[in-house]
Amino acid sequence: GLVSVQDAGAQMAARLVDPRPGDRVLDACAAPGGKTGHLLELQPELSALVAVDSESARLQRVGENLARLGVGAELHAADAADADAWWDGQPFQRVLLDAPCTGSGVIRRHPDIKWLRRPGDAQALAATQARLLTALWPLLAPGGKLIYCTCSVMPAENEAVVGAFVAGTPDAATMALPGEWGVALRHGRQILPGQHGMDGFYYAGLVKTT
Repeated sequence: GLVSVQDAGAQMAARLVDPRPGDRVLDACAAPGGKTGHLLELQPELSALVAVDSESARLQRVGENLARLGVGAELHAADAADADAWWDGQPFQRVLLDAPCTGSGVIRRHPDIKWLRRPGDAQALAATQARLLTALWPLLAPGGKLIYCTCSVMPAENEAVVGAFVAGTPDAATMALPGEWGVALRHGRQILPGQHGMDGFYYAGLVKTT
């Protein structure tokens, strides 16, 4: 139970969130819990870690993975965008939004995606991603940081979502992500499948200015 298997691209999430001692951290869309566990291992002195997922069966896997690692979190089976259903009103200093996506960045490990996805899926998921981002932003404390990520290579799910959100949200600004990896974009960085030996991932950092 001491070892977790996670792609190097997925491992970047917790380090980009960069939780500090005493922080309240939200892991939205948390299942199956690999990133949740990594956050808790990376910073064991959090004030709280809240993990939310819309599917109760998948959330159970989060609990099982955390128990295996000997760590704990506050778990909620709910739509993360419906904050009234689970949020206690205390703001978060860090938010990880690992948004639902087409999974186009992990086709090398899940080739069935090429047959299961439909032409309209990316746009439909982009609407869900935008809804989550908009709903979670008020939960972030002033000066707090939100990391938005997907395992997709589709611009419609990634830079387009973040760019539109920043353009329409006066207190949101993109932040530079540390290191030289992936492809630098105006908003965030894109790792292409196989680049650096990783799955395809997109990451963007947003800071709440006021």
